[in-house]
Amino acid sequence: MSPEPLPPVAPEVLAEAVGQLTARLRKKLDAAVAECAGKALAGSGGSVEVRFGEDTLVILRPGPSGAVTEPGQAVCSCLLAPRCLHRAAVLGAAPLADADTVPPADPAAPEPSEGTPPPVTAPLTASSVPVTTEEARPSPTPAQVDAAAGLWLAAAEALAAGVTAGGTVVQAELLRAAHSARLAGLPRAEAAALRVVRGLRTARERHRGQRLSDLTAAFRTLLAGAAALASGATGAEEVGSARRAYAEGGSLRVLGLCREPVLSATGYGGVTTHLLGPDGSLYTLSDVRPGGLSRAKGAGTASVALGGAVLDHAGLARGGLLIAGATVSADGRLGAGRGVRATPVRGADWSQEPVAAFFARPVREAVASSLDAAASAPGDAGPALLGCDVEVLGAADDHLLARVLDGGPLVRLRVAHPHPELAHAENLRRIGGFPGVVLRVLGRPDPDRAATLRPLAVGPVPGASSSLRLPEEWRGHADLGYDRLQGDHFPRPEAGAAPGTPGPAGTDPLADAPLWRVRRLLETGVAGGRRAVAEAARGADRTALGVPLRRAGLAGAAELAEGLAAEADRRPRDSFGRLVDASPDAYARAWLASAVHLDAAERALVTASWS
Repeated sequence: MSPEPLPPVAPEVLAEAVGQLTARLRKKLDAAVAECAGKALAGSGGSVEVRFGEDTLVILRPGPSGAVTEPGQAVCSCLLAPRCLHRAAVLGAAPLADADTVPPADPAAPEPSEGTPPPVTAPLTASSVPVTTEEARPSPTPAQVDAAAGLWLAAAEALAAGVTAGGTVVQAELLRAAHSARLAGLPRAEAAALRVVRGLRTARERHRGQRLSDLTAAFRTLLAGAAALASGATGAEEVGSARRAYAEGGSLRVLGLCREPVLSATGYGGVTTHLLGPDGSLYTLSDVRPGGLSRAKGAGTASVALGGAVLDHAGLARGGLLIAGATVSADGRLGAGRGVRATPVRGADWSQEPVAAFFARPVREAVASSLDAAASAPGDAGPALLGCDVEVLGAADDHLLARVLDGGPLVRLRVAHPHPELAHAENLRRIGGFPGVVLRVLGRPDPDRAATLRPLAVGPVPGASSSLRLPEEWRGHADLGYDRLQGDHFPRPEAGAAPGTPGPAGTDPLADAPLWRVRRLLETGVAGGRRAVAEAARGADRTALGVPLRRAGLAGAAELAEGLAAEADRRPRDSFGRLVDASPDAYARAWLASAVHLDAAERALVTASWS
């Protein structure tokens, strides 16, 4: 029989199973989890079975949601069950369930309206079809402050352990604290903790797409949010709400900009259509459900579930809607409540107002606004879209070099999503084969790279002879995730014209600045834990850490990095002079201070690179 994938498991079920183990069994847990790989088989009645030897069988019986959400849905045949190593190992090997599969902690919380799909946790971009919800809460309550303090401690322990020692036991403690945060009404903090646990798992399993920088950012977000909540001085924006809050928007007319495939690491797929309001405000309408790549590819032509509008996402991206009784979230997502009514209207070409005004905004101003909004946004929200006109210079390594027209900066165009079955990469390669072509580009600035744009759609520049020639039905733009550019969509090269060369890429303020030393120290801590930071900064290395930073005028970064190294190497003694383990609290605070400073400094350098 072929192996069967394990069903998702609610975080609190795994945390409870690990908490019931003795200290001796906990030491064996990671090895037992690894032993479960490829051993799951389909059982009767939709169950999944994992056998240990001849006499021990663990059976998982998922509920209606497809996830194991109750302890009784995981049973083992051994004599120690349910406090046994086998049951905890199988639960530890299973993927974590998304928040929408777990029953709400507050039974009075409103349910999604009929016909509205559930929210999605941690997709690549936009994450869910909206639902109308309760208003945001005020400042944290004493119970929320206590839950945040517990989450801070668990996160500090996980940071001190790092990826190398952050096994199932460490993850379970973080999941236990995340569940307490959920019960206390802190969904944003819970989501941040789940992102860290998933990142630890991915890093330990050495997945191909794993990036240590992503896990570092997840730790920074979790620790910063927990610290703010535990202080009791934060507001409702840090508390969050169990479901996305929507406000009445009255009548609203929106025009389609483009559509974007959404592909989640947790198996969700779909589409997000980006829309523009008459005042230049950006809106989104998403359709994301379980289904992965196949659904991400097919959702581009799926029907729009909004107020009975007879449109699909392909039509909406090139058309528009007049919405009566609109509901809109703080980040611009349109709700699909019962009172919403939508009527299709004619769209606008990118050369027509108000869309043309969106592309006329100075690029540096637009980038600064986009990155600042992303830094203050919760969770995985990325930078806002920006538009600009560029001349493509040619391909260079894994990206294209282009120059913003009218004296703008040199920028790099990188693939928005690298999956080979999506059209992004192929379209970008096709564009790179036509140096000298001028494009109107809609995309997201990359917050981690200097002057880098990840395009979602392209169109012709009005009045330019060497620009795109798109089919009339495309209404002036190509969605790079769905439409496929062909040779006849590009201008023919002039007779006798020599192919252009990209030329030098210019300076990279991120690469040239010694901040990479701080970044490496922080990522070393995430990978190897506290001990790795102490080893990396001992002796001559500690001097080499601070001196280049001070020479570059980055005295604040030098002081914080040196403080982190000193705290990591601190070895306290008890009253008898014996070495004892240092508390992770001070180390986590030193790491967080350096991480927050680095994030702000790099964001400033990225913004400056667009000048």
